Amino acid sequence: MNRSHVGSTIEEHAARPRHISWRRPGTASPWLAAPAIIIGVLFVGVPIVIVIVYSFMSRAPGGTGVAWPVTFENWQRLLFEEDFDGNRFFNPQYLIVLWRSVWTAALTTALTLVLAVPAAVWIATRPPRLRSLLVLAATIPFWTNTLIRTYAWMILLNDQGIVNAAIQAFGLDPLALYPSLFATVIGLVYVFVPFMLLPIYTSAAKFDFRLAEAAYDLGATRLRVVTRVLLPSLRPGILAGCVLVFVPALGAFIQPMLLGGAKVDFIGTIIQRQFKESQNWPFGAAISVALLALTLIALLIFAVGSRRLAAQGEKARLL
Repeated sequence: MNRSHVGSTIEEHAARPRHISWRRPGTASPWLAAPAIIIGVLFVGVPIVIVIVYSFMSRAPGGTGVAWPVTFENWQRLLFEEDFDGNRFFNPQYLIVLWRSVWTAALTTALTLVLAVPAAVWIATRPPRLRSLLVLAATIPFWTNTLIRTYAWMILLNDQGIVNAAIQAFGLDPLALYPSLFATVIGLVYVFVPFMLLPIYTSAAKFDFRLAEAAYDLGATRLRVVTRVLLPSLRPGILAGCVLVFVPALGAFIQPMLLGGAKVDFIGTIIQRQFKESQNWPFGAAISVALLALTLIALLIFAVGSRRLAAQGEKARLL
């Protein structure tokens, strides 16, 4: 076989399309996912199972930890209280705390959404170089520890803080801003705004703003352009941002503990108190599992809502 024939054979083989099986969807080896699965099982699955098991165990006598036998007392305590005579009665205390945590997380999500949508759209309409700088500026809070940022708000909102100093400069009486529920919400919004901003910006950066111009040319008002053209295009980012804000805000304890001054209980502060101060691990585990179930329900609602909105958008597009 001469060299020219060998060369042509190599060129034909190189030009032949390669069919690499692992590049086709569904044909990759499952061993490629083994490291992620092992990490997920060890650091997510096993701790969750341990917490669930702890929630059905008894408090260790005279100290930290858990002990046998298995009991449902921890779960019953979420709804019922027992007096000195052994009589049980309904106690809505923890249901009220759960509800307070839910609506505070929902309020935080709504406020961050109101702040993030205009900012994300404005950033997406800037020149590319300025856009990158603005996105970098939005991520700067991530560089600082959450505890330090929360302490900063404590300094700003206390009776002798900058906010009250500015209020007194106008001749008004200082406000009791800290500690309070108001300060807690402010701290939560401040911490979680970047989690809402970045996903919405990702969707806004992909939006073709010529569609908005076309809507204006066809006589649409600004409100109709925002509600019928812009917001539907931002829906994926909005849903992702709502999940990223609502879920961690639901179980947050740093902001309620520091900015709320322990005046108002939240589910996160109660869990922290049961494990650290009361040393009641089984009851703290039961509250944690209840919070986990509540989080899963919230994620399910977001998933169903996202699917329905996507179906409605597809239907409207076809019409």
